[in-house]
Amino acid sequence: MATQTLGTLLRTLSEHVDSAVEQFYSRAGLTYKARFTPIFRVLLANGPSTIRQISIAAGISHSAASQTLSQMVKSGLVQSTIGHDARQRIISLTPAAFEIVPQLERQWRATDIAVQSLNSDLGMSLPNLLATAIQILEERHFVDRIEDAFRSDSQQGTKLSE
Repeated sequence: MATQTLGTLLRTLSEHVDSAVEQFYSRAGLTYKARFTPIFRVLLANGPSTIRQISIAAGISHSAASQTLSQMVKSGLVQSTIGHDARQRIISLTPAAFEIVPQLERQWRATDIAVQSLNSDLGMSLPNLLATAIQILEERHFVDRIEDAFRSDSQQGTKLSE
């Protein structure tokens, strides 16, 4: 069996979590995707917001927010209206979204408990570990680390394995 790379491991972890959470939503009769949650929570907390405000508050790219919001519009969870500036769109939750809030909050509490169970099995907080890794990579990007390793390897005359 080949050794999995960091990227593959991270994608596999994400797929495990997202797939399980979406199965949980489906079993509860919800047509809701895990990727909606950061945006949904921002809109619950802040009310109607621009895509830029949502992306910043949710900690996701503008592009990811736009793509997810398009799916949420199709699902009937959010609506878009023109802001004061015609170039700006204001996003808000629909009445249908507000109807499912109690059910979503129960789902989110159960997911939080499942995360605590995973943390217990791991002997560490996976969310804290990931947040710390992200913070460290924001301070010194991974590409810089790769370039440093490449330069070091070139100076030593050895080959790095991929």
